[in-house]
Amino acid sequence: MLEPGKSYDRHYRDFRWRIPARYNIAVDVCDRQRGDAPALIFEAEDGRVETFTFARLKALSNRFANALAALGVGRGDRVGILLAQGPETAIAHLAIYKLGAVALPLFTLFGPDALEYRLADSGAKVLLSDGANLAKVAPLRDRLPDLATLIAIDGDGGLGFHDLIGRASDAFAAADTGPDDPALISYTSGTTGPPKGALHAHRVLLGHLPGIVYPHDFFPQPGDRFWTPADWAWIGGLLDALLPAWHFGVAVVARRMRKFDPEQAFALIARHGVRNAFLPPTALKLMRQVEAPRARHDVRLRGVGSGGESLGAEMLDWGRETLGLTINEFYGQTEANLVLANSATVMPVRPGSMGRPVPGHRVAIVDASGAVQPPGTVGQIAVHRPDPVMFLGYWNNPEATKGKFVRDWCLTGDLGRADDDGYVYFVGRDDDVITSAGYRIGPAEIEDCLLRHPSVAMAAAVGVPDPIRTEIVKAFIVTKPGVARSDALADDIRAFVKRRLAAHEYPRAIAFVDALPLTATGKIMRRVLREANDAIGG
Repeated sequence: MLEPGKSYDRHYRDFRWRIPARYNIAVDVCDRQRGDAPALIFEAEDGRVETFTFARLKALSNRFANALAALGVGRGDRVGILLAQGPETAIAHLAIYKLGAVALPLFTLFGPDALEYRLADSGAKVLLSDGANLAKVAPLRDRLPDLATLIAIDGDGGLGFHDLIGRASDAFAAADTGPDDPALISYTSGTTGPPKGALHAHRVLLGHLPGIVYPHDFFPQPGDRFWTPADWAWIGGLLDALLPAWHFGVAVVARRMRKFDPEQAFALIARHGVRNAFLPPTALKLMRQVEAPRARHDVRLRGVGSGGESLGAEMLDWGRETLGLTINEFYGQTEANLVLANSATVMPVRPGSMGRPVPGHRVAIVDASGAVQPPGTVGQIAVHRPDPVMFLGYWNNPEATKGKFVRDWCLTGDLGRADDDGYVYFVGRDDDVITSAGYRIGPAEIEDCLLRHPSVAMAAAVGVPDPIRTEIVKAFIVTKPGVARSDALADDIRAFVKRRLAAHEYPRAIAFVDALPLTATGKIMRRVLREANDAIGG
């Protein structure tokens, strides 16, 4: 329905959702595709490349679905996937959806505290990972009574993944799921308390599709091939890249990157003929530092989408000059993703804007009562329900689900304004979320971890400006009596958080203070800390 040659107004006015009565993500993105077409091009760290057709993925995911069923996994059961990009990750997602079970993607950089919280809260029954990551989970088993089975892709620490699928049948009848049946849980960043599990239905993929077609300038086109450095454990990597590409029968390139290398990113794009990419702003800023990349790499990108923070005019100019295209920004969050977007072939891209509402989604700026605000007025960015991209609710947290809505508006927690033409501009946050390298990081989980350090009495985490990552985490720490403050202690605290939570969540900056600014009810006034940091220049 989103055809080239039509205006944005025509697209938005004429768009209608077509949600089938029965729908299963895995059947859509794998089983119904042309079997001999390439689906996944996996490049290992040693440079070895292996191509998986849709037929091969169908057979392998059927085998794993049978193996999981034999282990007692059924409809509604949660299955954790603690893996980076790779064939086993993709096979697991497909198998879980075919079973009618619920996928729980987990980031490999999570430490034991972060993993324990998510596995316990979701009640995951099975966890698929590798030996290194299963070693983090092994000491937690006594506190995870629901976690019955560990499966290892390399055979260490659990049942062998390849042994299981080698013994299973490649014939499997996918569960007859409806569009509103649960498919996956994606945990939020914990911006207002502990992370919450956003439960999504199978229809969530269909809800993402216009938000893929638009920023990738009428995706797909002949010859398209997709890649993103974003981990598939995040909703961005999974639903902004992998699954939508497969819905359209487009091959996806996968590579496990221990650390993002901009030179190697250009080389990979050229080597595999990547035409479409989801590149978070931090990745683009790092790629911008590479001198004359197209002089060394045959880069022929057709469409690049980016989201998470504003790129600005300078980055847009760089994209046009260096990549030969206009980078299309988009916007969304875990609960309702890809609802605003730019599409340079349809409408002018306005620097600083996240775009206009994607056809099929109603997005507005509202006040605290849910009243839509006029152009130029700052208010909350909100998404109207019903909408197929919207979450079913927070896992086991009806009160938090209720608090997310005002009438039928889902409040994003982000402040913005719209211009007369409906372009939306990000203004700020009405909570204390930290945006670093494209990740939305909540302070609560970091502060909780900091307080576990034996030298820390009180702690607050805020975001402070950074030229590459937009923001970094800065911790303000009150030490326990008698503790000597030193650079060595700061380094130890950094390592403590990095080890227990995730590499992107640890405080890169630490300031020791005598007291924290508190409200009358004892809440930390993070705004005061940010203002104090700005006043002294960091």
